[in-house]
Amino acid sequence: MTLWTSADAVAATGGETTADWQASGVSIDTRTIQPGDLFVALKDIRDGHDFVAQALEKGAAAALVSHRPENVPDDAPLLITPDVLKALESLGTAARVRTKARIVAITGSVGKTSAKEMLRTVLATQGKTHAAEASYNNHWGVPLTLARMPVDTDYAIIEIGMSNPGEIAPLSKMARPHVAMITTIAAAHLAAFDNLAGIAVEKASIFDGLEPGGIAIINADIETTQILQNNAQNIVLFGETAPDWQVQDVRLTGDVTVIKTRKGDHDYLFKLSVAGRHFAMNAVAVLAATEALSADPVAASLQIAQWKPPAGRGTRETIALDSVNEDETLDLIDDAFNANPTSLKAALEVIAGSAPHNNVGRTIKGRRVAILGDMLELGPDEVQMHRDMADDKHLKSLDLIHCAGPLMHHLWQALPEHQRGRWAEHASDLTGQVTRLVDAGDVVLVKGSKGSKVSLVVDAIRKLGHARPQEK
Repeated sequence: MTLWTSADAVAATGGETTADWQASGVSIDTRTIQPGDLFVALKDIRDGHDFVAQALEKGAAAALVSHRPENVPDDAPLLITPDVLKALESLGTAARVRTKARIVAITGSVGKTSAKEMLRTVLATQGKTHAAEASYNNHWGVPLTLARMPVDTDYAIIEIGMSNPGEIAPLSKMARPHVAMITTIAAAHLAAFDNLAGIAVEKASIFDGLEPGGIAIINADIETTQILQNNAQNIVLFGETAPDWQVQDVRLTGDVTVIKTRKGDHDYLFKLSVAGRHFAMNAVAVLAATEALSADPVAASLQIAQWKPPAGRGTRETIALDSVNEDETLDLIDDAFNANPTSLKAALEVIAGSAPHNNVGRTIKGRRVAILGDMLELGPDEVQMHRDMADDKHLKSLDLIHCAGPLMHHLWQALPEHQRGRWAEHASDLTGQVTRLVDAGDVVLVKGSKGSKVSLVVDAIRKLGHARPQEK
């Protein structure tokens, strides 16, 4: 299917084309480019112009460039514009204009990507649904997601993130959503903001791009709820204290979360195939968004059990440590993509409610083990935030806690002796020690900010054996 013709792209960007062409997709990475894609030569750590020849060799329909790169044929199909990023934004804007899709935009300190994927799961059964395959939520990710949107899309889900003030509103105005959702406000990116209120104001700017009559979906249970409401109209609230989508009960049972919620005169009882109170709250927000998009929330409540967390965001797997003895296993919870105090507390609740297995390992008694990397970008109070995690009620129920990184050293020092495992300056220093960190029968949580590199420990644990699907 043709996504862009050269004529459409010229009209959208004001650029000049060297040939007629048709593109079936849009790509910024030659490693994943597909034949027929329009290659966008963005400048980041590397200059995309250096890869135009390679993109064309791999079958790109054309390349969006600011100048003719060296080593490309004279007859190469190029769309030449003064600024490649601005041209990509223009493609995204044009794609938004030409579609009749119902669009939802999502932001929040925690849970953006999970909520996006939940929505993809439930909306895909109700219409042609478009969303980015990864966390493309920044200044190039949002226009790229829009530029890739087919004209006949029924529902589009746009994730919008930020690291600094002033980033969200322009992206929301580009997406022009009919519905905008804020999952929660938490201590994240505090290095760029004075306090939670500042984060809330920035997150609330997602409402600046709402279409006339658009709906704002807001978490009612957080301390900055009023700030969010002050910056919105046509508000729908979700949460335990919400008058609209009221969460009445959340139960974590093994690897399943059962949720009871009420909207008006309708009661919903549904489940997620993963444990987590934070996932439950996002799921209710997803039902609210589904209804706001004029889709069917009842069907969504049934379909949402098919959703599984993206890699590194709470995915759970069983690692078989012995190919002969099927009892020699451990349960691994991979939550190594991101971390802040709010998401860490949620993950600790999950592992605290998990059951280890006895009489299968060296330690005889199965344990709840956490391996924690630094939580980054928390601002001037980051040391105290790490130290204060020692007081978390769910952390107190764990048997052993290993830590990696200079910030997590403060938590490690605050732990009682019986919980204190190993500490290392770098997560990579723990990878060679995993046989002494965990054992068969254990339930193991690995969590930290992406920059802490604690995902290296996840990889090392997986290499102890082989993963097999989690039984339900």
